[in-house]
Amino acid sequence: MDTTTPDLIAIGETMVLIAPRDATPLADAEDIRLSIGGAESNVAAHVAALGHHAAWVSALGDDVLGHRVHRAIAAHGVDTRWVSFDPDAPTGVYFKDPGRGVLYYRAGSAASRMGPASLSAVPLEEARIVHVSGITPALSADCAAMVDAVIARVAGGGGTLSFDVNHRAALWPASVAAPVLLDLANRSDIVFVGRDEAENLWGTRTAEDVRDLISTPGRLVVKDGDVGATEFSAEGVEFVPAIPTEVVEAVGAGDAFAAGYLAGLLAGESPRECLQRGHRQAHLVLQSTDDVVGIGTTARADAVTEPQH
Repeated sequence: MDTTTPDLIAIGETMVLIAPRDATPLADAEDIRLSIGGAESNVAAHVAALGHHAAWVSALGDDVLGHRVHRAIAAHGVDTRWVSFDPDAPTGVYFKDPGRGVLYYRAGSAASRMGPASLSAVPLEEARIVHVSGITPALSADCAAMVDAVIARVAGGGGTLSFDVNHRAALWPASVAAPVLLDLANRSDIVFVGRDEAENLWGTRTAEDVRDLISTPGRLVVKDGDVGATEFSAEGVEFVPAIPTEVVEAVGAGDAFAAGYLAGLLAGESPRECLQRGHRQAHLVLQSTDDVVGIGTTARADAVTEPQH
């Protein structure tokens, strides 16, 4: 077993995703696809594909779905040695209903039962980057306490804490999430947030407005869909336009962007190069039929131009 410390450790829930193979509503669909979905495991898979040692930490039900999720993520070269299997809680499941949103069945899932003690054996203080998202604190009070503990441990160890705001309205409304996510962002070292996401949460309108609000992190990346992304850091302000893309599926593109950017940091690249890496990874996923990470998949010929990430 590999005993080296990963370059990046990502922590968060991954669920089984059930969705129609086409745009048919769930009420009428007969052809269903079973795959997986998880923001943090997506990041780990992309970082691993880009040549770095990446680990994903979570809990899964000790059931056939949990073992399927684990097998799928490990197959992407992700270090899963700290994934646990809970015999008393299920693996989370969610359904995609085309045109009608997402239905979550994750209450009481194995991952929602995680807390600070769940990470006692994970060397958070030693990894170069630890990545979490705003999804996790919405799962339970224990998960929120775990994220607080992660931030404290990484700060104590001198590493870098990466935080993707990743607000999910189906988990908690903006009125509840906004102050929590703002606090977490200002306690992190690297923050990713969409310009429209920030406007919905905090009423900001421009990337500069977001920086005024999230002023503590050494690096803030504000993504503006098909326009581009802006990084604010001690090195200054850097904007890189998005790559024009024919979109097949937007799910996972934000995770891919974050992973490309973080892989650039791990490689010692400049802010501009990191943003370019992020756009390249998002570009791949936006053209992909893969709902998980979009690595090695091909674009669909009838894609419609509608870039977003």
